[in-house]
Amino acid sequence: MRVIIGCEESQIICKAFRAKGHDAYSCDLQDCSGGHPEWHIKDDLLKHLDDGWDMMIAHPPCTYLSYAATKYWNQPGRAKKRLEALEFFRILWQDTNIPMICLENPVGIVDSVIEKHTQIIHPYYFGESSMKRTCLWLKNLPPLLHSEHDTLFETKTHIEKPQPVYTDKSGKKRHLTEAYTGSNGGGYWRSKTFKNIALAMAEQWTN
Repeated sequence: MRVIIGCEESQIICKAFRAKGHDAYSCDLQDCSGGHPEWHIKDDLLKHLDDGWDMMIAHPPCTYLSYAATKYWNQPGRAKKRLEALEFFRILWQDTNIPMICLENPVGIVDSVIEKHTQIIHPYYFGESSMKRTCLWLKNLPPLLHSEHDTLFETKTHIEKPQPVYTDKSGKKRHLTEAYTGSNGGGYWRSKTFKNIALAMAEQWTN
């Protein structure tokens, strides 16, 4: 299959699909950090939606969409940026001819304005020792399978729910390290897909 992974510079998902033999490319305005520039389209994702893809997995920027930053919503200029972010998400979800689509974002305004998410996952569902509530909007793709326990038909994928690793200045307990949650580049680290989630996508959505 031809797969485009939008708004991904890390190439974590791209490499997972490549390992399964698929013609996958990351696409981002930034240079890639995954070590394979030959698999990277450094450009605006919207310019490449009609390039003959079978599947798109995309991570629309969540800065102005997530409910995590609602205390800043009324700052000057943020309403316009929120509308622009919603329109970008809407185009990816509604205005493409790509048969299979997965869009990823935290819990936020998309649910009430465009469409409710299909599934919520955490990294620890797939054996990663982190909590990060992630919503998936899925079109012609099944929800990702994961199993809390071994059964006759399933092998356990969950690990124990991680405990908070530190308490921030506001007193809120955090499950990601300060490098992931702090304002100094924290958004960059939070945006990266966990490897085991990428592997689950490549395994389950290409069989």
